[in-house]
Parts: sequence; structure tokens; C-alpha cells
Amino acid sequence: MTILIKNGTIITAIDSYQADLLIENQKIAMVGTNIKYDPDQIINAEGKYILPGALDAHVHLEMPFGGTISADSYEAGTRAAACGGVTTVFDFVMQNKGQGLMEAIKGREELCAPQACVDYGFHVAITDLSDDVIRELEDAVEYGVPSFKTFMAYKKSGLMVDDGVLAYLLEKSKDIGALISVHAENADITERRVEKYLSEGKTSAWYHYKSRPEFVEAEADKRIIHLAKSLDAPVYIVHLANKEGMEEVTKARDEGYEIYAETCPHYLHFTNEVYKRDDGRNYVCSPPIKGKESQDSLWEGIKKGDISVIATDHCPFQSEEKDWGIDDFSKIPNGCMGVENLYPYMLSEANQGRISFNKVVELCSTNPAQIFGCADRKGSIVPNIDADLVIYDPQKKFTITQEKMHSDIDHTIWEGVELDGYPIMTLSRGRVVYQDGEFLGEAGWGNFVKRSLKR
Repeated sequence: MTILIKNGTIITAIDSYQADLLIENQKIAMVGTNIKYDPDQIINAEGKYILPGALDAHVHLEMPFGGTISADSYEAGTRAAACGGVTTVFDFVMQNKGQGLMEAIKGREELCAPQACVDYGFHVAITDLSDDVIRELEDAVEYGVPSFKTFMAYKKSGLMVDDGVLAYLLEKSKDIGALISVHAENADITERRVEKYLSEGKTSAWYHYKSRPEFVEAEADKRIIHLAKSLDAPVYIVHLANKEGMEEVTKARDEGYEIYAETCPHYLHFTNEVYKRDDGRNYVCSPPIKGKESQDSLWEGIKKGDISVIATDHCPFQSEEKDWGIDDFSKIPNGCMGVENLYPYMLSEANQGRISFNKVVELCSTNPAQIFGCADRKGSIVPNIDADLVIYDPQKKFTITQEKMHSDIDHTIWEGVELDGYPIMTLSRGRVVYQDGEFLGEAGWGNFVKRSLKR
């Protein structure tokens, strides 16, 4: 279909202006005023904003973790994404011990392809760096997966890699055109603190936070930044949540190093006080939500430009699974929902004047497309790129409830949060997949996004 969107205000990362927009063959064909064309469909966006679709650079769909599997399938997670204005997700392929990288990637693609309702890409979490895996790093990059994740946490779960592996991957990434991302928390300190609190009978969700507080994350942030600076390699820190780490990122960027930091909406909205609530276990994630001082620092990092990306770490579990930890916080599966709330929450903050709409587009769309190598297809509103678009009504009031969400989760940590403004339509490659609260897409529509970081 050809679609002409008329009378709206286009908002990109760098400007805002009145214009019409023509979509043809799944691409943006033309942007301009008074476009003369006889399309199949006309969408009147008067009084509305037209934004590039968001890219959620950090989701975990159908991921085995903590004795279960994250509760959103690829279909459910990407359906929720579409309904929140997210038109591309980057999911994590978790390499099993002894498994080859390409085997892991292709296995997840076979699972994802028939289910995905929006476009998708992958990062690979490396847990076992054998000689065979080293030889496959470049194969993965050539296949279109040039980003690899490492864990400095989850030692007992077998996810953690040591500092030698981290250093090797950082150096190797420069040669093959890859980007290393890191979950930064000190595993040894965390594990000892968990044992200490449990031995003292301190078992509530509050002690999840106490077992891995600000300094535990900050130490790992400083360590990985030091390694990256020493090796002159870029690095991407996922879900940054603490003030000291934020300060270290700012310092490194001021010195000219290629350091990227991502944070998440739940760190920007909630504080560690949630862990004192009766339902505190629903908010258990790692790194945990921190105190107000850290939250303020993250917002300051956003305004300074030292936070590069807002993503969600969408990794939800059902209430009954969270309840495994009622009497032992260490048994609570770590993860919260967020893919449907990312864009609406950040745009609401812009609507209330906290930051600009342009900054939200930069953080949620343009930057992740550029950093992860798909800016030729995603993240902006210019001719010849995919027509991934969101129409946003700044006047619409919306209260988040679980019943209004579109994933398979039986609760939401965002219950009752009131938003100013809300997306009323999402287009994925020129197809309307969400409109006025209703999902209109289908499983299997989403395409694999092949990416390249080679310069």
C-alpha cells in the first residue's frame, strides 16, 4: 500500500517541523509540504506528532533464567513492542557452554522468525570463549550480528566471564568491527553478601538490593571502563543504574573515549523504596533499582548526553514465579517488563517538559540505530529508509494498567502510572500494526535486521 500521512508535526533527533510523509513499498518515499499523490490510504495526523519508531536495544524474550523462561514469547514480546511504538527489538542470544556462536544465532532465529511482529536483531551473550568460538566471532559479524554481550555477574549461573576474556574481546572487537556490551556488577561481592543476608534470616526483596547496592555496580563500571580505555576499545555498558558509574562514564567521554551507557525507564521512575513494598519482589532485577541520588544522576547524564540509549532490559516473569522468592530473595527470577512502556514513558516526560521530544527520539531511536549499525534502515525520518513510524497524541491521557498491556504477563510494575500523551498508531515498514489500543499486526511480519559496524 501507499500511505500519505498529512498535517502532522515530524519530530526527529535534531529538529521538529510541519510536513507530510509518503510511504511506498515499505519505505519512506518522500517528506515535504503539500505532497501531490493519490495514495491507497490517507492518515490525517493534524495535532499529532510523527516520530521514528523506537528501537529497544535490550530485550530478553523466551530466555532461560533462574530455573524458568522469561514469560514473553517472541510473539507476545514483539506484539507488546508494536503497541508501545517500538518497531525494532534487539534480543539476546544466550550461548550455552560448548555451543558455537552461529549455531546459537541460527537456533534463535528459527524460533523468532515465525513469531516476530516487528523487526528484530540479535546480540550474542558470550559465556564460553573456546578456540572454536574465537574463530566464529567474525562469522557472526559477517552474518549481521556485530554486537556481543559479556557478564561480570551471575558467576554461579555460569554466565560470567573473567577479566581476561573481557580484555581479549575488547581488543578483538577493534579488528572485526564489533561492539562489546557489558553487564557490570562485581559477582564475588554480590555472592558473599547474598550468603551473609540469608544466613542472618534477612530474606525479603529489600535484601536483593542490599546484596548488590551502588558500590557493587560502580566497582565493575570503573573496572570495565579502565580496561576499555587501556585497550583503546569502545564499550557499551548496559542498564547503568548508579551515580558513581554515571560519573565514570562522563569522565571517560570527556576524555574522548568511545564509551556508551544505556539506562532503563524503571531506573528513571522508581527508587529502591519499591523493595520495601509487599510486592517488592516484582521489581527485582539486576542491577537493582537504586536510590534517589543515583536516579537524579542518570537524569543529569541524559541531559548532558552521557547516557546514549534508553532501553528496557525487558525480561518479565509471571507473579507465581516471582513468588518463589517470598521467603528467599535469591530465588526471585531477576527481571521486569518494559518494552511496551519505553516510548510512552519517555515521551510523557518530554510532554511534561523534563527533556525535549528530540532528545527522546535521539535516545530511543536514532542513537541505538547508529550505535548498533542499522542507521541506513532505522531511527530517522528520511527518504529510502524503512517506514517505521509512530503517531503520538500529546493530548491523550493514559493510565497504565495490566489489562491495557499486550504481552503475556499477568502484572506490570507500571500499574497506575499516569502518562501525558500516548502513541495512537504504530507503522512497521509502512504497515499499521497498532491503532487506538488495538494490535493489528501478525506474527511472522518482522524481518531480521542485518547490521554492520565496520567503518
